Amino acid sequence: MSRNGKKASEEFLSAPFAPLGLIVMPGCEEMGAKVNQWLMGWREQREAMEDTHTPLFGVLGADREDFLIDVSLPRFSTGEGKGMIKSTVRGYDIFIITDIGAYNVTYNMYGKPTRMSPDDHYQDLKRIIAAVGGRAKRINIIMPMLYEARQHRRTNRESLDCALALQELENMGVTNIITFDAHDPRVQNAVPLIGFDSVKPTYQLLKALMREQKDLWLDKRHMMIVSPDEGAIDRNIYYSSVLGLDMGIFYKRRDYTQVINGRNPIVAHEYLGDSVEGKDIFVSDDILASGESMLDLARELKKRNAARIYAAVSFPLFTNGIDEYNEAYEDGIITRVISTNLTYTQPELNDMEWFLQADMSKYISYIIASINHDRSISPLLNPYDRIRRLVERYQAEQARSGIRLA
Repeated sequence: MSRNGKKASEEFLSAPFAPLGLIVMPGCEEMGAKVNQWLMGWREQREAMEDTHTPLFGVLGADREDFLIDVSLPRFSTGEGKGMIKSTVRGYDIFIITDIGAYNVTYNMYGKPTRMSPDDHYQDLKRIIAAVGGRAKRINIIMPMLYEARQHRRTNRESLDCALALQELENMGVTNIITFDAHDPRVQNAVPLIGFDSVKPTYQLLKALMREQKDLWLDKRHMMIVSPDEGAIDRNIYYSSVLGLDMGIFYKRRDYTQVINGRNPIVAHEYLGDSVEGKDIFVSDDILASGESMLDLARELKKRNAARIYAAVSFPLFTNGIDEYNEAYEDGIITRVISTNLTYTQPELNDMEWFLQADMSKYISYIIASINHDRSISPLLNPYDRIRRLVERYQAEQARSGIRLA
């Protein structure tokens, strides 16, 4: 076990709230296996450190081979389904990992394969919670991409899907909901009596970029943060503050008289801020859906003579495919897209030179272990100190390597 693994195991020497049970929903198998591996490694370290008379888990579930609980979600030929749990969950602290964006998962309906939509995944989540039937001591949901997060507020006579879903989960007995980079975290006001945390993968995205790109100059002369719109200001201000860089912002002028593909089309990008000429640009957003808006922004920056452009997003959906991004990379419009494995991504993305992926499994494991031991996750929610140490190590490595400006 690595030094980091030993340190993690030492952090969780207290008794757990209840035996930990991990339910992995369809589409999350790879992430679930990694999380289980991290948790098992820390458990083995803790067991080795503790006295034989005080075992790590002196409670129900200590004899399990791993933390995974087997479930099944069979479908009838009409598309109707049900949730089944194949082992006991009585008295457990249950953590359910679900990816509502895993459109690679299919089921047969009237003899034809049908891709699962976010609605299908959400319905399956409720089925499993219903199958638990109140027997677990606590139910926690790890939902990296929050269901209906972009339908988080009402501006007209329209549905309020995200708030309704959160209230429904609360009514079904869910105690904690952990999501990542919620489109608007204020949606948690719909469920003020349960735990709700929106975690930003800021540190992991920067770490992935710095691991691959060794010639970044993190100072105001050579690099700048740009927010793609007013909705992303908060996350970009954070990057600007922690890295000590100036920030600009684009204002998306939209045509609110029409709706195309579920959104008001963008008429123009208006830039506000200092000159970007000759500077590397770092742009952060939560979701890259079709990706057209990010490419439009990159082209606008290039018109203003920006140097390299790095886009960091939590959820790389690429709903229109990646051909445009391949062309933009070849044309020098965009340099890198840095993202996470929090939702399903097209396998071919891993072969693209311009795509970097940050593995979030260890981070999720830390969150699960902290909640299971009733410890604060505040240090995990604010990675300021870790980012500063990362930058110091990065700059020290540059100095050792003799990297200098041309």
